[in-house]
This record gives sequence, C-alpha cells and structure tokens, in this order.
Amino acid sequence: MKGWSIRKKLILFLLIATVVPFIISNVFTYQYTKETVKNRFISTNYQVVKSGSEDLSTYLQEISDITPRLYGYYPFIKVLQEGVNNDLGASQLEVRRTLSYLFNTRPEIRQLHLYIENGQDSYTVYNSKISSRKKYEDIYSHSYYARLKEKQQFLSIEPTHKVYSYNNLSTILDSDPKQVISFHHMINEVPSNNLLGFLSIDIDLSKIKSTSDSLYNKEEEDFYLINDDGMIMYSSNQKAIGTTQKYKWIHQLKNKESHSVEWEDSKFSGVLVYDKLAAPFDGWHIVKRIPYSVLYEDARRTALINVLIGLPFLLMIIIATLIVSVRFTEPIRILIQNMKEVEKGSFVVRFKTLGNDEFGMLGQHFKSMVETINDLIKRKYRLEIENKSTQLKVLQSQVNPHFLYNAFQSIGTLALKHKAVEVYKLLTLLSNMMRYSMNMKEDIVTLTEEVNHAEAFLALQKQRFGSKFSYEFQIDERLKRTLVPKMILQPLVENSFKHGFETRVGDGKLTISASLIKESFIQICVRDNGKGMNDKALASLHESLAMSNQHTGEHIGLQNIADRLLIYYENAAKMEVESKENEYFTVTMILPLELNKGDDHNESPDC
Repeated sequence: MKGWSIRKKLILFLLIATVVPFIISNVFTYQYTKETVKNRFISTNYQVVKSGSEDLSTYLQEISDITPRLYGYYPFIKVLQEGVNNDLGASQLEVRRTLSYLFNTRPEIRQLHLYIENGQDSYTVYNSKISSRKKYEDIYSHSYYARLKEKQQFLSIEPTHKVYSYNNLSTILDSDPKQVISFHHMINEVPSNNLLGFLSIDIDLSKIKSTSDSLYNKEEEDFYLINDDGMIMYSSNQKAIGTTQKYKWIHQLKNKESHSVEWEDSKFSGVLVYDKLAAPFDGWHIVKRIPYSVLYEDARRTALINVLIGLPFLLMIIIATLIVSVRFTEPIRILIQNMKEVEKGSFVVRFKTLGNDEFGMLGQHFKSMVETINDLIKRKYRLEIENKSTQLKVLQSQVNPHFLYNAFQSIGTLALKHKAVEVYKLLTLLSNMMRYSMNMKEDIVTLTEEVNHAEAFLALQKQRFGSKFSYEFQIDERLKRTLVPKMILQPLVENSFKHGFETRVGDGKLTISASLIKESFIQICVRDNGKGMNDKALASLHESLAMSNQHTGEHIGLQNIADRLLIYYENAAKMEVESKENEYFTVTMILPLELNKGDDHNESPDC
C-alpha cells in the first residue's frame, strides 16, 4: 500500500469492512479496551503503591528520628560524654530510664542496644528487661558499627533478619521466631563530632505487615519490599522474608522514567507496579506483581460489552467513510499538489476555491499565505538586502566633510608652528583612516583593526582639542583577533564629537571598552561625557532604532550600525543606548563571539 492515495486506502478499507466487519470490530474493540483497562488498572495500582510507599517512608523515618531526639535530652548526652563510671549510680539510673523510655515509645520495638564509647560499656533492652552493664571492647567486630565508623555515617539499616543478642547481653528465647529490621545509629558529640557511642533499635515487622497487606490482594497478587541488592525486607511469600533473591526484574526497579513494566518468565507473566521509598530509604522499593489473568479480566468483560454496543454503528461508519472518500480527499489532493509546487519555488496557487466549508477556509488561508510569502521574498528580503549592501558601501566610502575640514585645519596649524615630525604623524594617521575607509573588499575585520581606525580618528581629534579632550581604550587582550563587522566604532566616536563635545563646556573624555561576557559574547561600549540627551529625545532615539531600515533624524549613523548588526547576526546581537542630559552618552553593543552572520544564533543576549 506504499504510495497509495487516501482514496484508494479508503476504498480498500470499505471492501475489507464489508467482507469481515464483525471480525474487524471484535479485534479492534478488544485491543483498544484491553489497553485502556490495563492502563487504568496500572494507574490505579500505582496510586495505591505510591500511597503505601509514602506511608512506609514516613513510618521508617519516624523510627530513624528516635535517636536524633536524644540530642535534646542533656542528662543522657552528659552520661555519654563523661562515661558511666564518672557517677556510677546516677549514670546507670539515667541510662536505664532513657532506654526504658525509648523501648516503650513503640510496641514494635523488640530490642535496644546502647554502646558508650567512654568506658566501652554496653546495655540492651529485650522483652522490657534491661541488661546489666558489660564491656564491649571489640565493638567493631559488629560489621554495621564498623561501617558507621569507617564511612562516618549517622545511620545504617540492617535488612530483615532474626533477632540476635548484642554483646551476649540479651537472652534470646528459642521460641521467639521474630524477624526484625535494625536501625544502627552513630551518636556524635556536637559540635566536636567526637564519637559518643552507638544505639541500635530492632523493630519487628508488625507495622510494616499491616501497612503492606492493605496494598495487595493476597489471593491473586504478590508483594515485595525489597532493596537494590535483592534483600527482601517483607513479602507476601513469608519464606522469602529476610532472604536475598537474584530476581532479574530487580534491575527494572532502578528505572526512574517508569513505575510499571510488563514481565514474562517461567514463573510469572504479568505486570510489575513499583515505587521507590523516600530518602534515606531510596534504595528500597515496593513491588506489586499482578498476573495478566487478573489484569485483563475486566478488559475482556468490557470488550464484550463494547462489541455488542458497537455493532449497530458499523453501517453508519461505512456510509461516513464513503462520504469522506469522495468529499474530503479531493480538496486534500488539490492542496498537496499546490504544496509540491510551492516546494519547487513556484508561488502560484492553481485553484480558485475549495468550497465553503473548513477545507474552503483552509484553501483561502493557503492562498493568502503563499501570496504573503511571495511578497516578503520580493520586497522584504531581496530589495532590503540589496539596499543594506548599498548603505554599507556608501558608509565605507564616506568621510565626513566636517571632520576633514577640522582635521586639515589642525594639521595646517601644527605645520605652521612646527614644520616637523608631528605633521608627518598626523598626515599618516589621516592616510591610514582614508585607506581603511575606502577599502571596499573587506567587510569583516579584526577588533584590533577596528580599534586602530578609531584610535587614528581620536588622535586627530586630540590634536584639535588639545588638553580639553582625552580618550581611553580598555580592550581585553583575548578579543584582539576576534572578527567584527567593519566601521562599527568610528561612526560612534564621530557621533560623540558631533553631538556631545562641540557644544559642551568643559573637558571632554571618551572611553572605548571591549570585554568578554558569558564566555560567548563580546560587550563593546563607547561612552562620552558630552551633553547627552533628555528622556524624551532618548525615547525617540530608541523608537527610531527599533524600526529597521527607517533612516530618519540626526542619528543615521546609529541606525546604520543597528541595521548592519541585524544583517550579520540577526537577533543574536543587541545594541543599547543610555544617556543622561549634560552628563553622559553611552552606546553598548553585545555581539556573539563567533561571527556566522546569524546562521547559528536564534536568541539575543541579555545586556
């Protein structure tokens, strides 16, 4: 069917629909309904799993926060700092009171173990019985205490295991088959961070069980609370609790972009819905396994109902398809033919109308769009680009007669006075300026060449104004070989003399700076302390600069530069003008470091 028209495809569809309508209807309805029901079922179960994940995270966090609350109880912390032997009677009483309080805060706490570094003493609480004091000299033989000390961690969680005796202080009954999760805390002194001791809290799985059992159907689904290493904290399979399993689907749990995955192997075929617990238990996952038999039960029932309802509409679909094949495809075919002509460069629409409906409106908009594009190409691009090129050449070949008159007058005066080397220097500067300005072959130069041209102009003006005028260049050495459009500095400098210095009372100063900003843009700034302009005149100038190719008023030089920057950089360059009357006038240009005439730039920098 590759390359067939829409009309042919619709006719083929009608033939198939008339031959096997019932089969197609059943297959389509079942597939659509199955996916819809499956997605809804997965979404609902994920919300359940997510809620359970939040509840378990909150509960485990509450257990983790038991030890940090002890920092606010100064008598106990003092015992840890000074050791039990400092005041044996009072200290042991304080230890027993604190351990008893902690043990009774939650019914699921099965055992507590406290180790005090100062004196190497340890205590346990098991079945509400507080043990006697005992030395625990090889404390770091306990792997989790050694891990806390080595990694300087505050908390380490020992996965589900059978309750055991710390330092042989607790008498664990053989009849106690309880499995526990241990929270091992390192207690440090604040703010010295010296080790004070360790506190371990063993909790049974009663609270985890009650929360987890509400998240799945025990008769049809499987449930796991498992970590990244495959250690099962809790499961619907009681025999698996506390064991490490190498399930292949465990690797899917680390996929942060999804919360469900379809899985098939020799033991299970269905969907896994899972979620990650919040930090610091983000290596733990809740996994709910749902067999396909459960997942698609509602889908099959719903699909059957949809098929029965959909049969009466089959005839209506065939009639509607016939109408679509005749009425709708013809306008589309005509539009496609005209679009192909436009792609070839022929901006001529070869139809009058496509009707009065939406296709007719689409055809009219298409005609209007083609005419607009054709007009833009002719008037907005071809004519304006040629115009801008002419403006650039005129600007390059133009030397301000007013400037030449003053420059030659200064040189003549100096010649009359000195008749020596200074005259030669000034004539050389003027010669270099004219050679640079009249060179039509290059429109891209280095920043050094542009600065030298502006400096020659300023040196001549310095001769004219003498001590009443000074100038300064602040050019980043890294930018001297950077390419910029030609003649973007000298018009700005000339503008300062024309509008800023000639009528100003007092000494004049002009500064030209170039610096690198944001590692990919150049900031060029020309600032004078001339008469500036008031707010109204500045607003008018901003409005004029915003109107591309509208060269009116006194500041045609600024407008030309703004238009040329648009030609070379499109919207990647920016020019801003700031001024305050009788104080200063500043022109700032932000240009991309790489000059690609706008091809690779789409955004303008922030000034």
